[in-house]
Amino acid sequence: MKIIETPRLFLREMTPDDAENAYMLNLDPEVLRYTGDDPFEGVEEARKFLENYESYQKYGFGRWAMILKETGEYLGWCGLKYTPELDEFDIGYRLMKKFWGKGYATEAAEACLDLGFNQFGMETIVGRAMPENGASVRVLEKIGLTYLKNRMTNGTEEVVYIKHKS
Repeated sequence: MKIIETPRLFLREMTPDDAENAYMLNLDPEVLRYTGDDPFEGVEEARKFLENYESYQKYGFGRWAMILKETGEYLGWCGLKYTPELDEFDIGYRLMKKFWGKGYATEAAEACLDLGFNQFGMETIVGRAMPENGASVRVLEKIGLTYLKNRMTNGTEEVVYIKHKS
């Protein structure tokens, strides 16, 4: 099911059929370098993760598969997440390395922000990144988030950017 369409992309809900792509995305140590996540142990673990991904049912939104319209290729994911313990909505993205530096994260993230503010009624959306992840910080700035603070989350320092509904 298509959630968002941009000039070059469409975003849709991830399904267990995306397990191989999710596995390959998280297999690359450079992709995971600034995430704090461990790679999936195999395609089956990725499938189980996707089968148990509850955000769409629970909140109506989540991290969506990012698909290149021209070729149908899976680029990675982008989307919104609610973290109850922080009571915050965040924008996140992760792309296969071969798609880095082409503006896809910015394009998808802008569309997700618009959806969060205008369809889901969010008043504030944050973006988080490790301070040394300059590319991710630049995306947050390009989509209009402004620096809020540094904080420790699960033992990892992160920079927090914020945008309020205008």
